[in-house]
Amino acid sequence: MTPAFDMIQEARSFIESNIKIKPDFGIILGTGLGRLADSIEKDAVIPYEEIPHFPVSTVEAHAGKLISGTLAGKNVIAMQGRFHFYEGYTMQQIVFPVRVMKFLGVKALVVSNAAGGINPLFPPGTIMAITDHINLLGDNPLIGPNDDRIGPRFPDMSEPYSQKLLELVMQVAIQNKIRIEQGVYASMTGPSLETKAEYRMLKTLGADVIGMSTVPEVIAAVHAGIEVLGLTVVTDSCLPDALEKADIKKIIAVANKTEPVLVKVIKKVLEVL
Repeated sequence: MTPAFDMIQEARSFIESNIKIKPDFGIILGTGLGRLADSIEKDAVIPYEEIPHFPVSTVEAHAGKLISGTLAGKNVIAMQGRFHFYEGYTMQQIVFPVRVMKFLGVKALVVSNAAGGINPLFPPGTIMAITDHINLLGDNPLIGPNDDRIGPRFPDMSEPYSQKLLELVMQVAIQNKIRIEQGVYASMTGPSLETKAEYRMLKTLGADVIGMSTVPEVIAAVHAGIEVLGLTVVTDSCLPDALEKADIKKIIAVANKTEPVLVKVIKKVLEVL
């Protein structure tokens, strides 16, 4: 066994000994979106620092807890807070929880984030279903020795975000009269926000939103054979010719304001899965 595989199994074993359900669905809750956890009928709440080999979240608005229970009648395991490259973690550390989810039995992953809007038609408060992504992190969690027990050496990335789940979330949006856009998520390292020139570059590349997370977890999920639904909350406008100074408190406030709608969307999707 590789050390990474051993570590995954140690974390899996610890989590299984502390939860009562076998999760079918995983959820990763991003900046300002952690209150979905309040809707979960919990059977266990485990601080990250108690789980073997788990990183510890260091970012404001990330509670750093793993929550097990039921949501919309489905068995779920949810990360209340994620890990970022800019925190100093390696790619392997960032995606470690996703790999643990695979061995817990998770078949589909809902990943959420807050991001800046590059598309002028996506004002703050917009919910965007991710159709594809652009990896500008300068790294990839699959670099290094591959363990076939986790996933294949060369995973196909022609559909990183499940078309089936994308169609489902759009049906939910129509049925519940919720505006959900579709678009491309780009990820850069941060923690500094982008310059005007960088926003122009991102728009030219075809990005609709820009964030500092998500892409590593999605790559790891696809590698592990887990279907992915990605949902972004646009928290600020990043239009280079009308750029205002970023206010992190305002960004988190927009995420918090939009969160109840996002919670409703995720619950409705789980109901019909």
